[in-house]
Amino acid sequence: MTPIRRPRITRREALRGLALGAAALPLVEVFGAGTVFGEEPVRGAATGTATARSVIEIWLWGGPSHIDTFDPKPAAGPDFCGPLNTAVDTNVPGIRLGGALPLLATQADKFSLIRGMTHGQFGHETASYTTQTGRDSGGRLVYPSVGAVVSRFRGYDAAYEGVAPPYVVMTTLQGRFSATGFLGPRYRPFVTGGDPNRTRFAVEGIVAEGISDTRQASRRGLLHDLDSLGKALPRSPELERLDRSEDKAYEMILGDAGKIFDLREEPDTERQRYGRNTLGQSCLMARRLVEQGVPYVKVNARGWDTHKQHFQIMRRKLPELDRAVATLLADLADRGLLESTIVWCSGEFGRTPKVMWEAPWNGGRGHWGRCFTSLVAGGGFRGGQVVGATDETGSQVAERPVHPRELHGAIFKQLGIDPDGPLPNPRALDVRVTEPVANGAKRLP
Repeated sequence: MTPIRRPRITRREALRGLALGAAALPLVEVFGAGTVFGEEPVRGAATGTATARSVIEIWLWGGPSHIDTFDPKPAAGPDFCGPLNTAVDTNVPGIRLGGALPLLATQADKFSLIRGMTHGQFGHETASYTTQTGRDSGGRLVYPSVGAVVSRFRGYDAAYEGVAPPYVVMTTLQGRFSATGFLGPRYRPFVTGGDPNRTRFAVEGIVAEGISDTRQASRRGLLHDLDSLGKALPRSPELERLDRSEDKAYEMILGDAGKIFDLREEPDTERQRYGRNTLGQSCLMARRLVEQGVPYVKVNARGWDTHKQHFQIMRRKLPELDRAVATLLADLADRGLLESTIVWCSGEFGRTPKVMWEAPWNGGRGHWGRCFTSLVAGGGFRGGQVVGATDETGSQVAERPVHPRELHGAIFKQLGIDPDGPLPNPRALDVRVTEPVANGAKRLP
């Protein structure tokens, strides 16, 4: 297949709409006026009415290769592409994806690609921290992740009354840093544990292996029967709070909240459509949660740190990613949820454009913080666009570098959270929701 060469066009041409997905469009043109994106980011503006109410973050833990996924370079040759040397046309003229993502190619009108993502961090810990918090590592403070900030403004402090916690992580914590930072434990995520692809999703603290719901209810009854002291004590505000906490806990175990996590209620055809694997079922679970109004759901998808056997691993993981994310986007759209749900898919960085054929890597890819790609969709973000571009080998950002804090600002803006507003915290620190882009944003040569 002859590769489509991307013409270099001017901003004026882009504004006339002459190059869908091919130009380094100003981000304000991609995501619409009123976001923080643009040649000169808009700071401190009133947020107005929120477009989005929920976020599904699909975190490709370990860092996916941008060349093999969202920024293909089939003309770069075998030293850069290896056996994954094809690109596939999408349903948006001018946008191509890696050849192993044919299902996502049919959904390109629903998402945009930020190919100019950059932060210059090459370690998992520092890159994860910067991509998740928008802050450079090494300071005195540990800042909260995007999920914790959303939990602060759209969770309990916003009178959230959903049946599930406002910030849910599937299925394990990333563990590179504290997800809540200085915001404290009130905003920590509910971590499900378990595997949603099992016959019954054993959510930690909700489903106990080998114990039926009937037995759980009997245990609660026995506990109350034995609680003679609780019956004798006069009622007080403290005991009332304990009772309410118990009721909420058992609502998660035996009530409607617990049923949200029960994927057995989904038709088998729907589960097959997402893919019967951990990532596919996690994305299905995420759809169920945002259907119930959960503000932030993070899917931690492990296994993308491919120093060795990169291409063997990609042949397994890319089809899983393709099916899961493409089905999620189509499902959200069909249910009328995509307009109110932001989907953000990214890792902490990309991977070395040049394949490491030498021993001991034998066809692996290392860490690459100079450039990577993030996918964003829904919640008011326009689809069918590309922001920024890398050079012919995917080694450097060639047009419109984007620091993670810019993307975070746009996500917050779409949720009605002022990115330039104060971030209340228990230590009464004078900090903003996002750090101004002009202060410390890296623009690598």
